[in-house]
Amino acid sequence: MASRSLREGVAPAYLLLCLLLGGSAQGIWVNAILQLLAVGIIAWAALAPDQGNTSIWGRRLMVVCAIGLLVILIQLIPMPPAIWGTLPGRQIVTDGYAILGLPLPWMAVTLAPDQTLSTVLRLLPPAAILAAMVGLKAYRPAWMAWALIAGTCAGVFLGALQVTGGGNLTSPWYPYPISNFGSAVGFFANSNHMAMLLVVTIPFLFALVATTRREREKKSIQKRSALFALAGALLLVVLLGLALNRSLAGFGLGLPALAASVILLLRPERQGRWLLAPVLVGLIAVGTIFMLPVTASVQSLGAGASFETRRAVGATSLRAAGDFLPLGSGLGSFPLVYPLYEDPDRVDRTFVNHAHNDYLEMAIEAGLPGMLWVLLFLVWWFATARVRWRDIIDDPFARAGTIASAAILAHSLVDFPLRTSAMAAVLAASVALMAQSFRPNREKTESDIRPARHLEIR
Repeated sequence: MASRSLREGVAPAYLLLCLLLGGSAQGIWVNAILQLLAVGIIAWAALAPDQGNTSIWGRRLMVVCAIGLLVILIQLIPMPPAIWGTLPGRQIVTDGYAILGLPLPWMAVTLAPDQTLSTVLRLLPPAAILAAMVGLKAYRPAWMAWALIAGTCAGVFLGALQVTGGGNLTSPWYPYPISNFGSAVGFFANSNHMAMLLVVTIPFLFALVATTRREREKKSIQKRSALFALAGALLLVVLLGLALNRSLAGFGLGLPALAASVILLLRPERQGRWLLAPVLVGLIAVGTIFMLPVTASVQSLGAGASFETRRAVGATSLRAAGDFLPLGSGLGSFPLVYPLYEDPDRVDRTFVNHAHNDYLEMAIEAGLPGMLWVLLFLVWWFATARVRWRDIIDDPFARAGTIASAAILAHSLVDFPLRTSAMAAVLAASVALMAQSFRPNREKTESDIRPARHLEIR
């Protein structure tokens, strides 16, 4: 029993570590620790005997991940000059070699091989979460929820110290030298990423309550009452964190996430009927955020703010994506590619290091293969979410996973939360919960509890 409990604590413990250490790519050494641990978990999953009981949705998710790995490998394949030099977007490189009078060597598809390899390393933590949950079954849904809640509450506590401690460049409470000083960023560098962690915690709080509500035994009344009170207090902590964070993305996506989470408290057969309302609110929120400036996050750094909207950055990025089709410029190459399309007269100390749209950035960096992979994942996600919300079997944690992952995927339309190991791990845990295999726990009724009566004939 003890060994089983230790095994089931692997994924929750690793998720908590990701939340505490993986908040920014600036943390080189702490991210290296997470990546080394991830290699160990993945190797364990590869060598361990098959645990069985993997759902069809889990197997399909692993196939989608394998195809994603293939897309990455394509970018690292060296090509002869006769082929590489003719790929769209490579003219600037071939011209450089021609000016220097050097022959064009064999080169990989990606324009930035070192950044592509760095991106692969940053994918190790979410891959380890999937390996631990889908392959090893080294988790319990409730423990995953509590790990997420613990990391969030720790971030809120640190955020309170950041705000009350002056919130300036000299504050000792900010873990990274480049950050949204003045905001409660917790263990992140970007306030929007901390806000998203707060948002995705909400459905798991309600899932814990929904699970406990199904315990009908009288002996569990005190336990359920205590959990209800604790969940209410933790929800207030999360809402306080959103207030301290002051992220418009957090406010905009927090409302539909809260509304969808409340639905988890309804009877299973009624939940799907009310889901359309929070979905519509979420779409309106994303559309509103899309029109906001992208550089509010750098104003605290003292840089000259260029009030370029996400729409303007998106238009420029779309041009770059079209020029680099069909294979893209290479994962991690966006900061090198985007300046080629900027107006030189408008360049200042503020620079765009991400497209503020993960899907568009994927189109630039991974081209047509990357876009097809994203489409394949979204098809899997919608099919799995549909099953989870239409099936009256009802698993609160699986449905909470759909809400949390939907919030992250929606936020990716207007930002780049998945560029951090922490939020990538949260998304991996959420989709793994969606894909879990479980048995229905039928509620006990009075007829189940009442002893049977027998008629004895002598």
